[in-house]
Amino acid sequence: MSRPDLPPPNDDAGFADERPSKTQRKKASHELQDLGEALVALPESRVQALDIPEGLRDAVHEYRRTRSHEGRRRQMQYIGKLMRGVDTAPIRQAVLDMQLGRAKDSLSLHEAERWRAELIADDAGVGAFVQQFPATDTQQLRSLVRSARKDAALAPEQRSGRAFRELFQFIKQVRDDHE
Repeated sequence: MSRPDLPPPNDDAGFADERPSKTQRKKASHELQDLGEALVALPESRVQALDIPEGLRDAVHEYRRTRSHEGRRRQMQYIGKLMRGVDTAPIRQAVLDMQLGRAKDSLSLHEAERWRAELIADDAGVGAFVQQFPATDTQQLRSLVRSARKDAALAPEQRSGRAFRELFQFIKQVRDDHE
């Protein structure tokens, strides 16, 4: 039973239009600081290419020059503060592009290693490689595979590893030319 002289009970829907809670503000601040850490990890050329205010760019440069732990921590907080007034979408995109590029490079290396193992293990691997990459110099590929197999047959102390590296570089080059 409600009394007419008391105000209606508080419902949370009425507070949705007000400012965010302290927890939400701290979370957003930490996210901006994490994004700032990713920003300073980008190569200088990528930072220069970003459409960010000059003050933020200078703060990133200053962070890179700072050597003390406490100085870097404070500079990172300052970068986070500056980022509150900046559109973070281009920064997030630059960080994602960089991470994606590293993932693609890693995947490419793993794929080349897989091809090398397959080529050394079986003669059918040469046919499969040539079928997937028709522009391959088959004679050179067979020669590199033979050398790598000879090297693999030797005792571990006698192996040079040169043939493995040459085969790997050849595979990588063919794959890069194909893309």
